Amino acid sequence: MFKRIAQTAGFAGLLAAIVLTLLQSLWVTPLIIQAEGYETRAPQSEQEHAPLAHEHAVDSAAHDHAPAAAAEHHHDTQAWSPEDGWQRSLATGLSNLVVAVGFALMLAGLFTLRAPQHTWQGLFWGLAGFATFSLAPAAGLPPELPGTAAAELGLRQSWWIATVSATAVGLSLLAFGKHWSLRIGGVLLLAIPHLFGAPQPEVHASLAPAAMGEAFIRASLLTNALFWTALGLAAAWLFRRTAVVA
Repeated sequence: MFKRIAQTAGFAGLLAAIVLTLLQSLWVTPLIIQAEGYETRAPQSEQEHAPLAHEHAVDSAAHDHAPAAAAEHHHDTQAWSPEDGWQRSLATGLSNLVVAVGFALMLAGLFTLRAPQHTWQGLFWGLAGFATFSLAPAAGLPPELPGTAAAELGLRQSWWIATVSATAVGLSLLAFGKHWSLRIGGVLLLAIPHLFGAPQPEVHASLAPAAMGEAFIRASLLTNALFWTALGLAAAWLFRRTAVVA
């Protein structure tokens, strides 16, 4: 069983990572590069006082911290980061591979509890993964371009984890709950994170145009939807194929 899970996760994760990397290179990465260009062209004084760079920049006391902010920006420019081109594509592809294999391991593990009888059923597993890890969190914290104001990182991470957990359990209760009370509980779990609301910045601001931000949200969600579709179908096909071979 362990070999079956590993084979399914390895091959399905590799295939889905290739799909994700290609789609990102076509739709997502160009928007990120454009947004980074707005950051580069922004005046230094604007960068120092922008809410997206420092939380204290929304008040007049930000002027007292300008030297420290300038030093921090100078330090960031010295740090290594992959250049546009093959370095960026390679770094993106490797990170996508790690994430895809991790998600594929999760799907293969779930298949041991409820194995798909047909390959097309992997589509539903993939869409459930998309709803859990992309769509539900994006309802409160949509994908953001570089240079976009954001709330404190710890608060966003906590809300994201809570939303993913509630969505996963809620969808499970809706799909597999035998009693109506369990399904009602699933609906409530889906709604609770959004009733509380995601943490938001004190001031909403972005260096890139609003239209570019909206295009980035659409591209990111569509890319993730296709990634999860490929991952679900590939994992289901491979899991069933390894069972036949065994």
